[in-house]
Amino acid sequence: MQWVFYCISEYLICFYFLPDEIMQQDIRPLLAVDIIEQLHRQFALLSGGRGNDGAPIITFPEYSGFSEVPEEDFLNVVTYLTSIPRPLHTINKQEQLLAGAFPGNLQLVLVLRPSRFFQKHIADIGIKLHKDDFKMKVPIVMLNSLSDLHGYVDKSQLTRELGGSLEYSHSQWIHHRTAIENFAMTVKTTAQMLQKFGTDLSETELPNDVQCTKDLLTAHNDKHDNLKDELRLAVKQGTTLYSCIKDQAAKSENQELNPDEMENQTTVERLLAQLDETENAFEQFWSKHHLKLEQCLQLRHFEQDFREVKVSLDSLMGTLNSISDTGDCVARVEQLLKELKTLEEKPTLEKAQLHALHGDQLIQSNHYAVDSIRPKCVELRRVCDDFSNEAKKKTDVLSKSLKIRQGIDKWCESGIYLLASQAVDKCQSQEGAESALTDIQRFLESAEKNQLTELRNLHNQYEVALSEDIKVHVLKALKRLEDVQEMFEKRHVSLKRLSAKQTRPIQPVAPRPESSPKRPSVKNTPRSAGSQQRKHIMTELIETERLYVEELQSIMEGYFAELNNSELSHLIPPSLENKRDVLFGNLPEIYEFHNKTFRMELENCAEKPELVGTCFLKRVEELQVYEKYCQNKPRSEILWRQCGDSLFFQECQKKLDHKLSLDAYLLKPVQRITKYQLMLKEMLKCSNGEGMAELEEALATMLDIIKSVNDSMHQIAITGFEGNLSELGKLLMQGSFNVWTDHKKGHSKVKDLARFKPMQRHLFLYDKMLLFCKKREETTDGHEKTPSYSFKHSLKMSAVGITENVKGDSKKFEVWYNGREEVYIIQAPSMDVKNMWVSEIRKVLTGQLEACRGAHTHTHTHTHTHTHLCISEYFPPSVLPHLPRERTSVPACNKGTHAFGVERCLYSRLAGLTNRSRRCDKSNDCLVSSSTDSGSASVLTTLHQPVAQLTPFYTNHCTSHRPAVTLVVAIPQLLLSLQPTVQLKYPPAPPFHAVSS
Repeated sequence: MQWVFYCISEYLICFYFLPDEIMQQDIRPLLAVDIIEQLHRQFALLSGGRGNDGAPIITFPEYSGFSEVPEEDFLNVVTYLTSIPRPLHTINKQEQLLAGAFPGNLQLVLVLRPSRFFQKHIADIGIKLHKDDFKMKVPIVMLNSLSDLHGYVDKSQLTRELGGSLEYSHSQWIHHRTAIENFAMTVKTTAQMLQKFGTDLSETELPNDVQCTKDLLTAHNDKHDNLKDELRLAVKQGTTLYSCIKDQAAKSENQELNPDEMENQTTVERLLAQLDETENAFEQFWSKHHLKLEQCLQLRHFEQDFREVKVSLDSLMGTLNSISDTGDCVARVEQLLKELKTLEEKPTLEKAQLHALHGDQLIQSNHYAVDSIRPKCVELRRVCDDFSNEAKKKTDVLSKSLKIRQGIDKWCESGIYLLASQAVDKCQSQEGAESALTDIQRFLESAEKNQLTELRNLHNQYEVALSEDIKVHVLKALKRLEDVQEMFEKRHVSLKRLSAKQTRPIQPVAPRPESSPKRPSVKNTPRSAGSQQRKHIMTELIETERLYVEELQSIMEGYFAELNNSELSHLIPPSLENKRDVLFGNLPEIYEFHNKTFRMELENCAEKPELVGTCFLKRVEELQVYEKYCQNKPRSEILWRQCGDSLFFQECQKKLDHKLSLDAYLLKPVQRITKYQLMLKEMLKCSNGEGMAELEEALATMLDIIKSVNDSMHQIAITGFEGNLSELGKLLMQGSFNVWTDHKKGHSKVKDLARFKPMQRHLFLYDKMLLFCKKREETTDGHEKTPSYSFKHSLKMSAVGITENVKGDSKKFEVWYNGREEVYIIQAPSMDVKNMWVSEIRKVLTGQLEACRGAHTHTHTHTHTHTHLCISEYFPPSVLPHLPRERTSVPACNKGTHAFGVERCLYSRLAGLTNRSRRCDKSNDCLVSSSTDSGSASVLTTLHQPVAQLTPFYTNHCTSHRPAVTLVVAIPQLLLSLQPTVQLKYPPAPPFHAVSS
């Protein structure tokens, strides 16, 4: 490029040529921001003008401090100015060498002389001095005026200071140059960021799980969005700069840009185009990468769903394979078919098919992982087909088995009903026998034509397809068919013989295949009828048990399990949250027991009803679960009243197609536990042989369970008792009574104000304590009254005595405490209730006595001192303080009289109990004689020697009225525990036997 320098009085303008070999060197480009301070000094400038040959013009205006400008600054400014007209991509370090080569590359120097004389001479001298330095390599033209300058350069290319018309603003020029270079740097930085991001994307490994793939996709999207923002900012920066340069032309007088400004505009356009190309290339690469990431995420989702569906399918297949039971009755086969249908209707199969279809869609969309997706789709369809085929096979087999069973059951039931409906008395006449015979013949003919032949053909047709287990059950059903046929044939023979010749009263043939029609014994007929009736009762028990289990199952699956169904969670009322155990109680435990244990054991008794008693006795402990269920029932009913009308229960009831709501089904266990004892009673009525004892024991046990359940329902309503009811032992009895109190304190007798007006108390008898409560009735929300029992006081059974009969009312009895310091007169509602309570209290006290007897037997083999300590255990703790504290010596005796010595010790201790004398019967044969209210009953206790010798001894020391008489009856039993030789003529009375007041 050629440059011309003009040096005039005020300006130096030059043109020069830069060799090409220098331009080829790669050095860092010099930017305006690097020399911004030197450019602002304005000792050299690029106005944008061109010489006649088109070379750019650099003007050096008159600058007073020019001599003080460092050479480096001068060279940097000149280097920068000479690099601008070339394209930006050629600006490099070569221009920095311009300063060293500058003197040898100048083509022309034009010098405009100063206008003042002195300055002209100084300039001439300076020029002459420097001509030798240039060595005449650069021509110098001395100009005297502006007109001479105009001869070399056109006015339009000179600024107004040189007489031209070119517009130039140095500050604006610096601003444009700085902005262009800044924009160029932005373009370069953006391109580098895009290139680095693209490299990172190409080197990224795809994750192997869903979450990591999601995270990677999110991170790359964020980085892409940030880079897009950077691109938009760069484009906006370039567009704004381009507008500023373009607007400059509109402000100029000739509406045109000078060559330098045109060059700036072209540079900005070129940078914007470069940005656009870079963005397009980046977006193409990003689209491919983003598509691959999305396909990777689709693949990971597909693989994850595949694993879940496969696990569900395997579980479903395992459940299907576990249905190996072929059913031993119609109800069981129907249940199995229902379970199969439920399995087929589960959404797992549909979900698997949809997932395989989704895999096909991925394959059709040109997914990069086709080789991984296709085998999984094939596997899903294979498992679904295997399940469907196996389920269809099981359904077909069970359906055929069901059809055979239903036909046989229907025919057999109709036949048995026909036989049972033929009255025996009507068959005594020839006409009645012929009529019954006609009915039987008609029934057999119709059955042979319709059902029997068809059923046998059905069995023969599917015999090959039936499994061995099903064959066994079907053959068993067909055997039943043949048995009923045999019953008809026997009845047919009997009726035919009777219609032909009336020789003796006809008797119904027992419906048993092994019965012989040739021996219609009158003696055997009732037993056969009873056996048939037992079978009917057993059948009813089994069928109702199956129905009960089905109802429990519907509750568990249709309500209990649905509380965990997320699809129905929005319908569950807030009052029911976390209260499933309150509403259902231990119903799952009851269902498990009946479904897996009790139902099957009852079914095993189908052919041997006499074993059903043993079946109940075997499961007594398991049947206790009903007590817990019934105890929870009040809480369940309260909760049901709060949430029973919710949409959740309505939806569940609709799905189950139940006519009754859930509360009716929650009552089923209570109804069922009471049903058993009724069936056992009916079974007992027609039993008189094997298994009868077990039936009686089973009935008693079931009645005890019902009583225990009923008692427990009352026990949970006790309020105000500070102790733990479970520590009191078993609840034995409970009931409402009229109670009077009579307390003694010291020698004075204190009566309650309500002495003559009874208190209404509800009593609870436990092994260890007797509770007195007050019954209250509470009504809530308009529903039936709920009883509650407020605790009043209690008596420890270890310190209780009882008097059976109280003068004036045979329904009264006494319970006294602490040596009769507290006496409670209790009036029962009936004699039966009184007798049950007195008997139960006897058992408790007897049990305590037996426990003490066992302890004494254990210690009696040691010393007499031990015997003395054991004797004290027979008395309530309240009695012991009244015994003499001094140790009583036991006389020495031989083995034959040892027990007698112990008895003397016992009676000597009893002598200190009272301080008032009472006259007793002096008879050696009668220890105590007491009249009852009726005046006729008496207790006669006769003891052999040496016990009888104690009578005068004891009677001389009996002083107290009721305590002595009551305790005296206890003495024989105490002595029985100590003296093995004691015998009673009369059956021994239980401990603390009743003594009339």
